[in-house]
Amino acid sequence: MFVKVGSRELELGGPDLTELRDSSGIGDDIEALRARLTEDGYLLLRGFHDREDVLTARRAVLEKMRRMGKLERDTLLEEAVMADGSKSLFLGGTNEDLPELLNVLNGSAIMGFFDRLFGASSLTYHYKWLRAVGGGDYTGAHYDIVYMGRGTHNLYTVWTPLGDVDYRMGGLALCLGSHRFEDLKRTYGSKDSDRDGVGHYTDDPLVITGKFGGQWATTEYQAGDVLIFGMYLMHCSLENTTNQYRLSVDTRYQPAHEEIDDRWSGKKPRAHYKDAPVSPPNPA
Repeated sequence: MFVKVGSRELELGGPDLTELRDSSGIGDDIEALRARLTEDGYLLLRGFHDREDVLTARRAVLEKMRRMGKLERDTLLEEAVMADGSKSLFLGGTNEDLPELLNVLNGSAIMGFFDRLFGASSLTYHYKWLRAVGGGDYTGAHYDIVYMGRGTHNLYTVWTPLGDVDYRMGGLALCLGSHRFEDLKRTYGSKDSDRDGVGHYTDDPLVITGKFGGQWATTEYQAGDVLIFGMYLMHCSLENTTNQYRLSVDTRYQPAHEEIDDRWSGKKPRAHYKDAPVSPPNPA
């Protein structure tokens, strides 16, 4: 089976693309999870959130999109079919108008998980990176640190699919071992998107593996799954090859007592500076 990863078509199970490792079996063992994070750089946890809670959040997001005229009329809301002429939609912000979504992203399950992982009280950025990725679109490969590196680096991304995401819809792909690419961390990973005008490293995933090594990995996702990784794990997305929106949201979590990147927290996060050249403005 071939899938579109960034700008490349790669064979799943071939030399360049494999399946992500599922860590759900050790989900109750915090020491094992810490060791897995150190080893793999990520955790794939199936069924972490209650599926119905996630689908309730999905419906709330889709209702908002329907009011905006982004969904095809006379189709089922849950199918998220793109209206003619519609493109990918970024809905980042505090999302206070979507309490069903915040119930998942700020809920006791995820906050309790990070309290245990850090061995200390955790917090999540108020800013949420909510997106509806349309057909033909994908996210290029990047480290998250270039977008949110002004606070602690003891910071984790949680990617949450809002619905079931098969290979055609374009879920996330990770570059295995990239959290140990020291040359890349010292160069690209030391940049700041606002200060340096830096965005994605490349749209071609094989540029990274060809230069630094590693292998790409992806999977199909279901509502309730989460993918957790640190600031120095290179990732991109598969291309959405359907006429339906792929809904997902990125959130960030850190120890509450450590320094915060204030672009992304507070009642009205300022996000990226308006006068700074940033390309692209929002990581995936």
